[in-house]
Order: sequence, then structure tokens, then C-alpha cells
Amino acid sequence: MSPQEFVLVEFYLALLFYTVIVHEISHGVVALWLGDRTAQYAGRLTLNPVSHVDMVGSIIVPLAMFFTTGLAFGWAKPVPYNPYNLSNQRWGPVLVAFAGPGINFLIALIAALCARFLPLSLAERQDIRDRFLDIMFRVGEWSDRWGGFADSMAGSLPGIFLGFLLMLIFWNVLLGVFNMIPIPPLDGSKLLYPILSLRNETIMFLEQYGFLFLLILIFSPLGDVVIHRPFLFLLEFFLGIAT
Repeated sequence: MSPQEFVLVEFYLALLFYTVIVHEISHGVVALWLGDRTAQYAGRLTLNPVSHVDMVGSIIVPLAMFFTTGLAFGWAKPVPYNPYNLSNQRWGPVLVAFAGPGINFLIALIAALCARFLPLSLAERQDIRDRFLDIMFRVGEWSDRWGGFADSMAGSLPGIFLGFLLMLIFWNVLLGVFNMIPIPPLDGSKLLYPILSLRNETIMFLEQYGFLFLLILIFSPLGDVVIHRPFLFLLEFFLGIAT
């Protein structure tokens, strides 16, 4: 791996980590706006990564995935909040939960708009975009793909910025869509409770076995409809703005 590729990979993993951190902080910020100071007292309303590191989700899983597939995914420690302290007991938890995906989609939009105004030709934009998508979606030797992406950005400061912004868009769209799935412990599940008026016993059952249901969904044909297609649609939307 060349020095340029190494730096690029470092930014790739760092953007993933800070995307997850901002997602989690947003939950605590909205909870604070609604009257709950749990996250503030726990020292979790900070960009300091030490406060958010989950050894498995923030380090082991992303690195293992990257060095085996060339891609990565991860998570940080959830920001705590007490729903009983919220000023709106019915919809407060929904607002706190949707703050995470909401901030992800907002960041993706801001990144896309910033990319739109970079002084690059259409051909340069398309080349960098294609090389980036090649990393994310083509099956093959991942080191070759990273080399092509690095080459497409080389020698152009706007090109480097575009590459980083494309990474930022990708991570925020992926995290936003994934967390909108209405299965515990993901954020989308919080919308089910007030709408369906679920009993406490049902909520406890879903919370206990939600991760199992999530795995079944991911590896089932329904996962293509619920996760893959919405992700590709929104990714194409934001990349269309950016390039």
C-alpha cells in the first residue's frame, strides 16, 4: 500500500468513526433540548473519541472488516438518556431516536452541496465518483481499487476534497438508512411504540430479540427491499447533487 493509499484509508476509517460519534451525540443533544441531562452528566456530549469508543464496534469490527474485505462498518457506545425526564413522554423518545438518522442525512446534504461547488470539470468529478463506487461495490482485490481511487484524486486539491466528501456522503447515508429500520435496537423501532401503542410486554420481547430479527432481515430477500434499495436510492440522490 502506497503512502497516498495509507492516508486515504486512514481518512476513510476516521470519517466512519466520527460519523458514528456525531450520530450518537445528536441523540443526547435532542434529549437535552427536551429536558433530560443524562448524556450531559455522563460526559457524552463531546467529540472526544475516547468518550465514545466501543472496543468491539469502534476498533475490532471495522479493522477486521477492512483488512478482509476492503470495506468497514462500526458503531460507538450508545449515548444514554432517560425517557422519563423528557418533556414529551409520548413523542420525545421518537424525536431523540430520529435525531441520529436526521443528522446523518443533513450532513450528507451539506457534503453534497459543498462538493457541488468544487472547481472540477464534469469528467474529473465522474472519474473520482466512479473510482469511489468501484471501491464500495465491485468484487475483487480491494488494494487495487484503493490505488485507482487515490490516483484519480492525485495532484488536485479540489479532487482530494471531493473524494473525502464522497466518503462522508456514503457513510452518513448508510448509517442513516440502516438506523431507520424499525427493529430494536435501531432508531426506527422507536416510532413503532407510540404509533402501535404496544404493550410493555411486547416492547420487552422486541428489545430482547430485536438483534436476532435484525440479522434475519439482513440476510433475507426482504433485506434488499428494506435496506439495499433505499440506500442505493438515497446514495444516488446525494451523489447526483455532488457530481
